[in-house]
This record gives sequence, C-alpha cells and structure tokens, in this order.
Amino acid sequence: MVESEVQGRLPGISPVSVVDIGSNSVRIVIYEGLSRAPTVLFNEKVLCGLGRGIAATGKMDEEGVERALRALKRFKALSDQARAGTMHVLATAAAREASNGPAFIEAATEILSAEIRVLTGKEEALYSAYGIISGFYEPDGIAGDLGGGSLELIDIKDKTHGDGITLPLGGIRLSELSEGSLSKARSFAKKQVKKVSFLEKGKGRMFYAVGGTWRNIARLHMEMTGYPLTMMQGYELPFGVLMEFLDKICDDEDQKDAAWQAVSKNRRMLLPYGAIALREVLSVMEPKAISFSAQGVREGLLYSLLPVEDQQQDPLLVAARQLSILRARSPRHANEIAAWTGMMFRRFGVEETPEEARYRQAACLLADISWRAHPDFRGSQSLNVIAHSSLVGISHPGRVFIALSNYYRFEGLRDDHHTDNLASIASSELLDRAKLLGGLLRVAYLFSASMPGIVGALDFLPGKDKDVDLELVVPEKYSDFVGERVEGRVQQLAKLTGKNLAIAHV
Repeated sequence: MVESEVQGRLPGISPVSVVDIGSNSVRIVIYEGLSRAPTVLFNEKVLCGLGRGIAATGKMDEEGVERALRALKRFKALSDQARAGTMHVLATAAAREASNGPAFIEAATEILSAEIRVLTGKEEALYSAYGIISGFYEPDGIAGDLGGGSLELIDIKDKTHGDGITLPLGGIRLSELSEGSLSKARSFAKKQVKKVSFLEKGKGRMFYAVGGTWRNIARLHMEMTGYPLTMMQGYELPFGVLMEFLDKICDDEDQKDAAWQAVSKNRRMLLPYGAIALREVLSVMEPKAISFSAQGVREGLLYSLLPVEDQQQDPLLVAARQLSILRARSPRHANEIAAWTGMMFRRFGVEETPEEARYRQAACLLADISWRAHPDFRGSQSLNVIAHSSLVGISHPGRVFIALSNYYRFEGLRDDHHTDNLASIASSELLDRAKLLGGLLRVAYLFSASMPGIVGALDFLPGKDKDVDLELVVPEKYSDFVGERVEGRVQQLAKLTGKNLAIAHV
C-alpha cells in the first residue's frame, strides 16, 4: 500500500516537524499536518541542559552543546523519515543569551539544513500566547511559560494579547543564581516579578501555566491526590489549593512520597525552583484558578501559520470531526446527530450555554468511533479513548461529559464501577445531561441503523393525549423502522427524564 492510500491518516495534509531548542531540553515534534487541531505523529526530547552554567560563565554548557548537536542529527533523520514537508526550528533563552550561541546555531543550521529562529523574549511570550489561544476555549487571563532559562508572561483575552515580558526565572537559571538556596531563590524571584506591571490586572482571572517543570508540578499533584484523569491539558486547580501545594513542594526536601516517582529524576531537582517562580507570580496576580497547558510555543507557531479563517475554527469540533472521518461508520450521520440532539435538548427543556453546546456536538461527532470493537467493549473503549484523547479547547468536566455520554450510549443509562472515578470530576447537572444525551443517542442510532438520511425527520413533540408529555413523531414512510427495541429505548428515556413518552406516526 502506498503512503497516499493509508486510511488511518487524514487526507490532503502532509507532516510538518518542529524542533524546539530550549535551555533544558531539545525536542522534535512531528505533526500529522498543519491544522487547527494538529495531531502528533512523533515526539522525542533529549534533556541537554544547554542553559546550565550560563549564569556564571555566560556560555552554554559544552557537554550539553555536544549532546544537543548529536540529538539534532537524529531529529533531522526522523523528520526526513516521517516525510515532513516542512521543518520549523526555534531556539530560546540559552541560544540567544550565551556567548557561544551563534557558533552553536551555525552548527545546528548545517545539521538540520533549515533556518533556525532564535526567538527574542517577547517573541517567545507571543508564541506561548498563541499556544494558549490555540488550545483553550475563549481564554481570559495571563499565560506564563517557564523554561530552563527564562519565564515569559503575557496577558490574553480570547484571541487578543498584550505585550509579553521575559524574566530570568527559568528553573536552571534560578537554581544557579541562588546557588542552590531556596530562600535566595524566593528573594530573587520576588524582585523580578515586581517588574511585571500587568500581573495585578489578572486578579480573579485564569493563570495558564506552560512548560515542562510546571506540568510536572501538576503531575505530582495528580499523583498525590489520586486524580482519576491523567490528562495535562486543562487540568485546573483553585488558587488557594495550588499555593498550599507549592509550599509543600519547597518543604519536601527528601521527596520520599512515592508520588515523586511520577516525575523524572532530571526534573525533580528543578521542581522547587519552578514552584518558587510560580508562587511568586501567583501571589501578585491572585488568579481565580490555574490551568495547566500541554500546548506552548510549538503549537503557537503552528497556529500563527494558519489562515485567519482556520484560526477562527473551534479546535474541539475540528478534532472531533477528524476522528469521525477516520473511525465512524458515517461522518454524515454523526453531523446529523449533532444537529438533531441540539433540537431535542430544547424539546426536553434543556437550555445550553455556547460551551455546553460545543461539548454536546463533539460527543455526537465521536459517538461511533468504537463501532469496530466487540459490542461488549464498545462502551469502555469509547470511555477510554475519549477521556484520554489529545483533545484541546475543552475542560476536564467537559471531557468527562463527552466520554460518559458515549459510555451510556452503549452500556445503558446507569452508573457502574467503570464510571465512578471519572464522574467525580463533573457536576451532577453535567452528568444528568450526559445521560440524556446518551439516551437520545440510543434511540437515534438504533432507529437509523447508524446510517444517514433519517434522524433529521424525527422529532419529539408535545403529546396529543393528555397522558403523554412528548411523542416521538415518525413520518409514515419510516414507520417500518419502529419496533420493540425502539419502543424499549424510548421508554428507557422516559424513565430517565420522568416524562411520559410515546411513539406517534404521521
């Protein structure tokens, strides 16, 4: 089979690779293509520590330079092997500040045969902002991107942003400037954060945390609290809860808790310094909550390359449609279901916010992606695939809503041990809506044989009989589709909603 005939990949796009030369790690990410919801084909990083020693010597670590150049040779080969049509290369704090940075960039350029963009601090903040705009639904707050050498901060409101600022508070640099003293690190960080005039404007808004060290702080919190969903994107903690946890990280010098094993050894030593930088920023800003992002400069770069009309697309719905194209029996049917359930929610007295409507549409687009599994396992497969997929533009409760809606669609309108942990993340109102959507999906898919052209003709209307609240009105030409199983599904929906339901032919 030739590459163009592969069915597991989206048609019409070609791979693109991004090489990110940071102060702590050097990474390549190869994406399926330039898209509003890019999917990762391959991802690899090497912790080179290029920024180690810059504070004292002004030069990048020589051993780190050699290791980085070796990694870049492999990255070039990987990019070519993946048939990436374009390679974008970014370098950040270490490369732009070190006296041997130009020589390193020259050597790296020769290896990669690609132009290397050495970002200024403001450019780094800008692409971090684009990464947040790309990955969150109507973001409103301040984004902070902590690397090994620097911290970038920038204010974001939906798709607009202010001017960013860069501070010398990266994990490696802060640890070296403070000579390993946490008290000195706190004092230095506090003085630096005072320079950020717009931080106080973030009070009561969201703080978006970007960068490997901060993601590992979130991962550690997940492990210590037994959080049931190990997805980093959109993991959210209240201000006070995280502040207490940051203090705990700095006090836990022995790191004996087993949860620390979830953090790589190379990252553990930097976590207290990342916690100090984060705590000082948050103490001035006083946000309502902190949301951790798996997206940053690399995804921000790709977003900036999209046409404006593509930037306006909803990344959640784009990703859901892509999965539907790749895995559903009929993407057209999935789109019909998405439109039909919006109308049916109103019939059952449910009013949605724009964000809730997005979640319902995405759930419908993903409702048939596990059809190839054995019937006994379609529900659990849907639950796991959706809960742990790389969807963006969605909160964790929203992710749970989508996953559970599809679990109920296959397994019935009840809770069991498969749903207990995930259900704890969402509100009772969201869980009730997930069951309602699952009940509607059970009716629609069974009635239509999971094929398009029928669902749009069905409607729940006020019953003509005083004892019937709503009737599923079926056009006469589709009357043969009514049977015992359809009637049973309608009555399951009646029991769930507390309404008297019936089927009527017109």
